[in-house]
Amino acid sequence: MTHDLRFGRVIDAPPEEVFDAFTRPDGQLAFYGQDDPGWIVESECDLRVGGLWTVMFGPSRSRLYRHEHVFQAVERPRRLVLATTETRLDGSSFEVELEFTFEDHDGKTLMTMVQRGFPNVELRDEHERGLPTAFTRLQRIVSRGGT
Repeated sequence: MTHDLRFGRVIDAPPEEVFDAFTRPDGQLAFYGQDDPGWIVESECDLRVGGLWTVMFGPSRSRLYRHEHVFQAVERPRRLVLATTETRLDGSSFEVELEFTFEDHDGKTLMTMVQRGFPNVELRDEHERGLPTAFTRLQRIVSRGGT
């Protein structure tokens, strides 16, 4: 049995702006960032079908999570699908599928993220706790015009 997660938020900008902000380096850093001093985020992205987006993030250089995403679909400005391998601090890893959608809602965007395939409820719930911060930080980037 797998455990899936769905999270969405309306962002005050059209889908093209939200999609572009999310796929630029500053948006990717914001999405994985924290407001805690010393939090580290490193991101490299090849935005194309088959391209790799690697993100390492965590509280210190010696304690970094690693997410390796392979783009399965890039449909600007509506949808991204990624096959993801997540490596934990203890060295264990698991695979999930991520789907991001960007739907127009009267000039705003309903950005939804669905993660499919968590091996257990605890990992799913851990990821869910971080999503409000991720979406809030992305909203800030969109509001500032991506700077």
